[in-house]
Amino acid sequence: MRSMFSVSISSDRDNSGKLRASALALAAALSLSGCQDTTTLTSGRSLVPVPAQTVSLMEQKGSTKQSPMLIRAYKKEAELEIWKMRADGTYAHLKTYPMCRWSGQLGPKKREGDRQVPEGFYSITPGQMNPNSQFYLAFNVGYPNALDKAQGYTGGAIMVHGACASAGCFSMTDEQMSEIYAIARESFAGGQRAIQMQTMPFRMTAENLAKHRLDPNMKFWREIKEGYDHFEVSKREPQVAFCGRRYVFNASAADGAKLEVGAACPPLQENDELKSLVAQKRATDDSKVAELAASGVKPIKIQYADGGQHPSFNHVTMVSRPETLDKGPVEIVLDDKGRPATAVAVAAAKASQPASLAASGLTASGLTAPVAPNPVAVAANAPQPSTTTAYAPAEKPVAAEPFYKRWLGMGFGGAVATPAQPAVTAPLPPRRESATPAGRDLKVVDPRQKTSELPALIRGAQPVLPTGLMAYSPISR
Repeated sequence: MRSMFSVSISSDRDNSGKLRASALALAAALSLSGCQDTTTLTSGRSLVPVPAQTVSLMEQKGSTKQSPMLIRAYKKEAELEIWKMRADGTYAHLKTYPMCRWSGQLGPKKREGDRQVPEGFYSITPGQMNPNSQFYLAFNVGYPNALDKAQGYTGGAIMVHGACASAGCFSMTDEQMSEIYAIARESFAGGQRAIQMQTMPFRMTAENLAKHRLDPNMKFWREIKEGYDHFEVSKREPQVAFCGRRYVFNASAADGAKLEVGAACPPLQENDELKSLVAQKRATDDSKVAELAASGVKPIKIQYADGGQHPSFNHVTMVSRPETLDKGPVEIVLDDKGRPATAVAVAAAKASQPASLAASGLTASGLTAPVAPNPVAVAANAPQPSTTTAYAPAEKPVAAEPFYKRWLGMGFGGAVATPAQPAVTAPLPPRRESATPAGRDLKVVDPRQKTSELPALIRGAQPVLPTGLMAYSPISR
């Protein structure tokens, strides 16, 4: 995700040609596989303590700084959750952080340079922490895992980092990253060997599953949902293994042999009580999905120009590829054969930017109140809806096979049309090491206007362009 930018300064125009030539030479050598993140700089950013309020919140949840942690990330909602282990071994939700930027589409990462944020279960070890990241602070999520490699997926260097810029990574603000990094550092100091990161296309609710029921990725999503459900019903970190080129959770070979990702799954030994609870949840969710489909909830496909961000950052221009965010995602309503019926442009939420953390609905325990979106803009030639519904009238369905067979992965009755994804090659914005001086008051901006400042609820934002600095312009042409 590393990229080069030129800096136009009014007093130094003579050197612009040299800067451009050298930067082009460097940019040609950079990989597009992910957030290539190397630097020789050193700083004390990685040693910042966990904020006192966060430590107090941990204690309220029955946890401590040194207790193990777990991360869950959701692309569609653009949120990242931190969970901390309690004394009894279960996990309590600590905080939810609005994501400043993620790139790509819903679906797993498959190849180097596709700008995709991966989906699945990953492991973060102390060696994957980068205290001197060019993106403020960072850690590698561990893509590709054993299953990704077995599937032939390529790429790497996928990070959670600061800077609000992404080419396949989870990008947070510098302030958020400072806290997340500190929490992880203390968990490792307490003896945790690896932090599990669960990254999902969306929250695995029946509503989301019903809307995306005909997506080509649904078979894979149902597979990782099993691990999601293991955590939901037990609040314990699921043990992740692979066999038969798929995930298996909280299971081992009955004969004690080692599970191999490329070998067929042997008879598995599982906890009967946990297995029953997961099966009950799956049955309940499937029943709700069928009920929603029968009630008229249309299947959809979401097409992003290049990823998204949490509505808290809608007014911010200091992000990578802001023009792709301005366009917003498009919900393509499908018929029962998975063919596009109507495309509806989903406008980004333009709710008023809050002046404080409390006013925004973001509390110490996380995001407690969703941000209501503005009415959607309907694409050309599409009927104008009277409300903000994401569903438009579809053709009369002609199902080749019963719904339950398609939902259970027994065939879709035909090929599912996948909208063409636009090529994205733009570089990232520049990084400036200076941070907002302590005590500086960040003004509350009008959410109807774009600004280079981050929301007031995010302290430690980068300052506006310095005096004499005319513009940042990408070098690639």
